[in-house]
Amino acid sequence: MGWTPNSWRKHPIVQVPEYTDQNKLKAVETQMAGLPPLVFAGEVIALRQRLGDVALGKAFLLQGGDCAESFDDFSANRIRDTFRLFLQMAVVLTFGASMPVIKVGRIAGQFAKPRSSPTEVIDGVELPSYRGDMVNGNAFTEADRVPDPDRLLKGYHQSSATLNLLRAFATGGLADLEKVHGWTLDFIAGSEQASRYEQLASRIDDCLNFMRACGISSSTSRALRETEFFTSHEALLLNYEEAFTRKDTLTGEGGHFSTSAHMLWIGDRTRQIDGAHVEFMRGIRNPIGMKCGPSMDKDDLLRLIETLNPENIPGKLTLISRMGADKVGEHLPPLLEAVKQSGYHVVWCCDPMHGNTVKASSGYKTRRVQDVLQEVIGFFKAHDRVGTHPGGIHFEMTGSDVTECVGGDVQAVSEESLSDRYHTFCDPRLNANQSLELAFLIADLLQKRREGGNILAKAS
Repeated sequence: MGWTPNSWRKHPIVQVPEYTDQNKLKAVETQMAGLPPLVFAGEVIALRQRLGDVALGKAFLLQGGDCAESFDDFSANRIRDTFRLFLQMAVVLTFGASMPVIKVGRIAGQFAKPRSSPTEVIDGVELPSYRGDMVNGNAFTEADRVPDPDRLLKGYHQSSATLNLLRAFATGGLADLEKVHGWTLDFIAGSEQASRYEQLASRIDDCLNFMRACGISSSTSRALRETEFFTSHEALLLNYEEAFTRKDTLTGEGGHFSTSAHMLWIGDRTRQIDGAHVEFMRGIRNPIGMKCGPSMDKDDLLRLIETLNPENIPGKLTLISRMGADKVGEHLPPLLEAVKQSGYHVVWCCDPMHGNTVKASSGYKTRRVQDVLQEVIGFFKAHDRVGTHPGGIHFEMTGSDVTECVGGDVQAVSEESLSDRYHTFCDPRLNANQSLELAFLIADLLQKRREGGNILAKAS
């Protein structure tokens, strides 16, 4: 059937806010349609090509960032620290995998969140649920919880500022491999994970010293002083996405590109094959992701793949498994086998966060680091069982010193200490120590595969 950037409006839709002032909403949508793009078709095509290598087992995807970005908690230092943590994790993974690591942030647009209920009740008062700063406010007041179209514009402008800074970090010297020791965040210095990282950084120094002796350094090689960094977010607010969907006139590829981010994904709650979100995503040329929870049926999955990537382009579609540590071994292998037998080219990525959310005795929503690590191990084991490539990791993290997820081998966060620095407005994030612990685990798993074994064989 014919596709246009607004054909999604003819399909059933879920997880969207109900705006009371439709005239104001239409005025904001018109204003957004005239604003400059945030990203460009050439950058999007570059990411799709990099993800094509991941789909073919030649690279690894590192995708992470905030659960939901905040208008209030926004600063250059926070963006810098998250970027530095990305660089650290990428170095760890590159050594383990001996292959390129593709860095994609949940940033510069991750402002909206699906919710399990449209309303919430506190002390007998019922109000609309908080759906992210691009929709409404987090404070539990009637005024804050009313969806406001002006927040769409504020989200765009903050995304623009964030992207400008990320581009400067990626090309302006912060990513220089000769500064590898300087990427460690101050608050984790002296920890076990920081010590492991420093040992790795010293090995990199030795390699760089050898290369300098051969006449190759960051001053002569762009690859050593710069890095590629891409952005992504969940395509939940389709009126926002429609406004920034533009027809390609520069690259020669043609078609429509979302210019709100390099990559967009569909959530586990919005992947209905006849729904508005699938309809919108099937028509854009960007690489797209789709969350696959334990309720995903293999026949439905194959129909969705055919709908979203009918040309079977490697790198176009990333399937993000979010099963839960106790379900991944049962539910993931049949999906892997079905896709393998179909011949479809997809990236398989593990989201070990969303299937492992629990409520602590203190009432805080949290995740246990051990569950996160166990789901990653189960993800690798499932791929070993089927003979497919574990292509990436998709997780919620921050470079800030937060206490939101319980556990970790070093500086472990207890349930009692969650309240110390619990800053997220939505879901809990791994802090830097916990993120590095995850990176070292994945590096070890990738190294075992590279050395010719598999996780099942090593465990037996």
